Parts: sequence; C-alpha cells; structure tokens
Amino acid sequence: MKYSEAKQGRVFVIRLEDGDVVHECVEHLAHEKNVQSGALIILGAAEIGSQLVVGPQGEGRTIPIEPNVQILDGVHDVTGTGTLFRNEDGEPKLHLHMAAGRADQTLTGCIQKGVKVWRTMEVVLFELKDTSALRKLDSETGFHLLEP
Repeated sequence: MKYSEAKQGRVFVIRLEDGDVVHECVEHLAHEKNVQSGALIILGAAEIGSQLVVGPQGEGRTIPIEPNVQILDGVHDVTGTGTLFRNEDGEPKLHLHMAAGRADQTLTGCIQKGVKVWRTMEVVLFELKDTSALRKLDSETGFHLLEP
C-alpha cells in the first residue's frame, strides 16, 4: 500500500449536457480551472453507443492487457465515482467507473473509451490540494497508475 495526504479545495457542481463526452468535459474543466487532483461523483444517463471497459479480455493475466469493451445498446441510467490526477506531462486524467442500468440489466466499467451524455448528467468534483500524487505509465500493464 502507498498513500499520501491531501486537503480539500474547491468544489465544482457541473451539469453535463446532451452529447457531451464525460471524460473530455471533466478533463477540460480541470485544465481550465487548474485542478491538479480531485475526486468526483456522477449521475444521470448515458447515450446509446457509449462504451465501457468491463475488464480485460480472456483470463486477465496475459500481457499485453487487452480491454474488454462493451457498447451500450440503449439509453442507460448511470452512477459513478472516480478520481482525477495529473499525468507525467501535467495533463489532468480522469479515472472513473460507472454502473449503467437499463430494465433488469446492469453493466459496470471504466469510461475511458467514451461515454456520451443522454440529456443530462450531474457531477460534483471535489478538488484535492497539497498532494504530489500523479498518474505514471506502468510499462508492464500499460495502465496509468496512481503514485501517491
């Protein structure tokens, strides 16, 4: 286990609108408002065709890791939680997992491949201050791992 401490900074209340791509909008706001790191919650609805990474292909222990991407086949209600930290180039990168439900089915995964808003999504972004944490590329997995 690795950890560091942080203090809470600003809180952003955000409404994403129809057709917005979630990670692009949040990362853009973080860049514009100079948010170095944060935690967030989100709820609303995702558009048909949105993509979730729902784990690795195959058994999961093979290298390179190939993502298992699922495409939403209809509008889904969603809720999610995530973190935002700068990468080694200083760019804000969102890591958010979302549960997407429709009727009696739920799919949960990472939004990195692109989730589009259907009508509206609400986001609360809690800025974290006084932390040196950042995301670094791990050459073995290809993941941008959090380095506290």
